[in-house]
Amino acid sequence: MTELNYVGHEMPRTDARDKVTGRAVYINDQVRPGMLHGAILYAKHPHARIKNIDCSRAGKLPGVKAVITARDFPPINIGFLKDNSPLKKDKVRSLRDEVAAVAATDPETAARALELIEVEYEPLPGIFSPEDALAQNAPLLHETDAKGRPLESNKLRLKWRFESGDLEKAKSLSSHHASGEYNATWQSHCCLGLSGVIAEFDQQKNLTMHSITQIPYLAQADYANALKDLGLHNSRVRIKCQTIGGAFGSKLDTHCYEFIAILLAFSTGKPVKILFSREEEFQALAPRQPAIMKISQGCDENGRLTYREVKMLLDNGAYTSWGATTPSVMISPISSLYQVENISFTAECVYTNNIYCQAFRGYGNPQATFCVESNLDQLAHEIGMDPLEFRLLNANRPDTTTPAQYRITSCGLSECLKKVAQGLGWEEHQKQKASNPADSKKLKGMGLASMIHVGGGARVYRSDGHGMMMKLDDFGKLSVFTGAVEIGQGNETVLRQITAEALGVKMEDVVLVTHDTDLCPWDVGTHASRQAFISGNAAIKCASKLKRKILGLAADLIECRPEELRLQKSMIYHVSTGPLGQGAMPLAKILKKAHFKSQGQMLMAETFYDPPNEMLDREMKGNISCAWAFGAHGVLVEVDTETGQVEVLNYQAAHDVGRALNPLTLAGQVYGGSMQGLGYALSEELILKNGRVLNDRFSDYMLPTAKDLPPITPIIVETFDPQGPFGAKGVGEPGCVPSAPAIANAVFDAVGIRMSRLPMTPERVLKALRQKNKEDK
Repeated sequence: MTELNYVGHEMPRTDARDKVTGRAVYINDQVRPGMLHGAILYAKHPHARIKNIDCSRAGKLPGVKAVITARDFPPINIGFLKDNSPLKKDKVRSLRDEVAAVAATDPETAARALELIEVEYEPLPGIFSPEDALAQNAPLLHETDAKGRPLESNKLRLKWRFESGDLEKAKSLSSHHASGEYNATWQSHCCLGLSGVIAEFDQQKNLTMHSITQIPYLAQADYANALKDLGLHNSRVRIKCQTIGGAFGSKLDTHCYEFIAILLAFSTGKPVKILFSREEEFQALAPRQPAIMKISQGCDENGRLTYREVKMLLDNGAYTSWGATTPSVMISPISSLYQVENISFTAECVYTNNIYCQAFRGYGNPQATFCVESNLDQLAHEIGMDPLEFRLLNANRPDTTTPAQYRITSCGLSECLKKVAQGLGWEEHQKQKASNPADSKKLKGMGLASMIHVGGGARVYRSDGHGMMMKLDDFGKLSVFTGAVEIGQGNETVLRQITAEALGVKMEDVVLVTHDTDLCPWDVGTHASRQAFISGNAAIKCASKLKRKILGLAADLIECRPEELRLQKSMIYHVSTGPLGQGAMPLAKILKKAHFKSQGQMLMAETFYDPPNEMLDREMKGNISCAWAFGAHGVLVEVDTETGQVEVLNYQAAHDVGRALNPLTLAGQVYGGSMQGLGYALSEELILKNGRVLNDRFSDYMLPTAKDLPPITPIIVETFDPQGPFGAKGVGEPGCVPSAPAIANAVFDAVGIRMSRLPMTPERVLKALRQKNKEDK
């Protein structure tokens, strides 16, 4: 690949200095003149009718400026299916349901006011598992949908079904089969930055939201609709994003607390800030969705995959956020990981009285890949084939189309698998396995898992586009106006690299203007590993327009044709001399000359890049991404057969990234994703009992820390995708996708037990070992 000035080089994060010195402004730090503090009263029952709410005592407390309930406002319906409301009026369906809210002069007074609100409930029977939700006599959690149509069951009116080929014929012709049931649990996002928002109206009833959303322009539309419900049809909405202390999908939707802040600000005429506690982060935000997954796969006598059948039951919780649409991404590994033509996939999502679920890094892919890759390993064992060779035999290839109509352009899956195996010492391990001492209490094992994920945008909305503007001043300084949201992934650094490279200016001369819907063009939001690909392509397109204007100006001054000039590192030169040759001129000098010669010259460009990808059709088919990211993770583990403890000794993570735009930030994504996947595999579990979160603090929620970090080796595989900016593909989410199955497969290799439930805690491993010993006897 061609050596470039900035792209492909390790560049430190441009926001790093502000973050480590404390200059970055988080929502915790933000204060507005006359600001009040909001607090929310949550339900005391997971399922109950609200008979009465008495706020009189709370309203009399000195310092309290407003106490509100749903009865104080017209109905406001929010959420993916509009089945939720900021404040609940007649019924609560989970313990995180918002019943009332207060605004006071300080947080302490607001908290005291909540204690004075009296709510009378009529408890109702609760449903706390998806199986119970489907029982014949199960109570209906929602009697009607948002349009008032009666519901007959707790099933969501979302159909998730995919069929390809002839499943039954493929089953009958298969030589080997493997089947199993796998369970994935709730996982909390655990962002270090707490959730919060400030809602502020001006004198004309225009709303400004100081927010930490991942989707400012989609949120803007949600808030505007809420204002219309309040009768404010002509009010404008502005969103100013603060520095985000972690997101991982938790800020991909608009949440009840944001609308409650709006209602409190509307009631008081003052800015109102709501800031969550750590306990609220666990109790009142939506986690990763749990899944019950049944799978069967088969292959012929040579090991080539013949069919894959998957059935899923998903716990939606009490209301519908983006958790209900995870099957749209679960279909990726089920339909398109490895070469298999005959596929059946169905998913049912049901209401329960549990906490409702949200988007989370990987968006259903970690659950589905855990199921597919664990079972694939089982099938390799059934046929007596090396798991690595089995995967290489069936691996995806470039320039192919999958049953889901994904058009695979670049694909480095085989290379990823080979590099991971090399890093682990796979071949040597296979030779030495038989020589392990029979009486050893600590046994080692190796496991592999592959992944596929969107890497070139993801058309989950009708538009997957990104608007961008560029403005060059007389001194050669470039301002880039972008709607992309930095959530910690390093996109702003990469975007400066791409812009400097594409335009031909110095990277230090590029400044981004972001995080303000009044200033920046529209973008669909930071999700689906899309920003580097989408905003990067927009930058290249916009820079090309601006460069033509610059070279046209320069050609008039130098008296030559524009195509004879080049712009590199803010120097303009003739093709005959090179950047250091005689006659090369600084860009700033050209711009000043042009300014005075033409009585002022506005050097600006704008563009809107919407990638050529497709929405899924009713059969769940369609090339939703312009490029597909592949990868493979492999681990060496040691299992203590006396305690059930699983220790990861070596972690190899290879990713096909198209082209590494910034190897430094790319490695950071792989480190972070692998650790998040490690927690999902071994320790993280949001424990619910009768709808209540029992471990709502870091002392009880087992989040891996730096001390738990195993030796992780990021491996970059470059395939140069033709659609990507400088050949790059997205890599934000893939790092956490294959971790759990790789570790589960390594545990089987070590001690011969298939761990089918996440997380694989020492207690569960020990229980499985004892069951195996009992069966062996």
